[in-house]
Amino acid sequence: MPTKFEPKSLRKFACDVLMKAGFPAEPARVVAKGLVEADLYGHSTHGLALLPDYVDEIASGAMTKEGAPEVVSDFGAVALWDARRLPGVWTTELAIAEAAKRARSFGLGAVCLRRSHHIACLAVFLEAPARDGLALVILSSDPSDSHVAPFGGVTPVMTPNPIAIGIPAEPDPILIDVSTSITTAAMCARMRNAGTPLPGKWLLDKDGNVTDDANVMKDGGSILPIGGVDHGHKGYGLSLMVEALTQGLGGFGRADHPTEWGASVLVLAFAPEAFGGRDAFLRQTGWLVEACAQSVVPEGKPQVRLPGQAALKRKGEAERDGLALDGVRLAGLEGLAKRFSLSLPVPR
Repeated sequence: MPTKFEPKSLRKFACDVLMKAGFPAEPARVVAKGLVEADLYGHSTHGLALLPDYVDEIASGAMTKEGAPEVVSDFGAVALWDARRLPGVWTTELAIAEAAKRARSFGLGAVCLRRSHHIACLAVFLEAPARDGLALVILSSDPSDSHVAPFGGVTPVMTPNPIAIGIPAEPDPILIDVSTSITTAAMCARMRNAGTPLPGKWLLDKDGNVTDDANVMKDGGSILPIGGVDHGHKGYGLSLMVEALTQGLGGFGRADHPTEWGASVLVLAFAPEAFGGRDAFLRQTGWLVEACAQSVVPEGKPQVRLPGQAALKRKGEAERDGLALDGVRLAGLEGLAKRFSLSLPVPR
């Protein structure tokens, strides 16, 4: 039975762990908040489950503890930063704040990050800017790893390369967070460790056979792009776009043969008032939200949802009733508590 905790207590615990590991207070607070937020949304592979891995990366020196991103280029509405392998959740928050500032001045703001560490769950970055009236797009790839084969091939070349979009709307923003592959490497690892198959045949083994056995990822297998064996050219095309707009624009990527876990990131912020106006934007998204909600569904099926609606509902329930952690995540936190002589939060 999962154990429930007050989200506030988990944020404090995660922050304390990261400070014990060597982070300054502000990056520790931002990363802790981002990881707990991912769990609140229900993205359990990209929340507190990552905290032990992050601590190990800090201890090994693979994640930089102190300092700030370096400005490589600055060109009005756009900028490129070298994130210097600083914590990716924090550097992405900084990039969003800077892109938002530029969008207020130019209508569009773009900040590209190269050599960032892992940025966890993209969805958690979207809600606040969207509620503030900005449309936000985040693209991310990891040039140090490869899990996804190009359509028609078997050899993995790319990572799941997520695309996240926050769209201002009433009463809540639309929050889109999708990988360009059918599943993620983290989910494959979770299912492999649990000894259970994936929910579908989402992988290829090294001979090109479709399978639900995550063990093939240890023996030359790959994750299928969105669309699978029939229409995977769509996910493949989107993945190529993400790689080009992150590693390509950043000027650092697979061609440089990096070996450390990390991220190349592009943040785009749009200010609707610089285009047709905020009210006009909300009028259009409002119509769309209502039309989708009123779409006729087959008998006995639930009403159509907007992307992010279920996540925001889960977040509200967890903030009210407590955040449930399964045994695996709880064991990870218990190990960190022992490692740093900290008290684990008291369950509800």
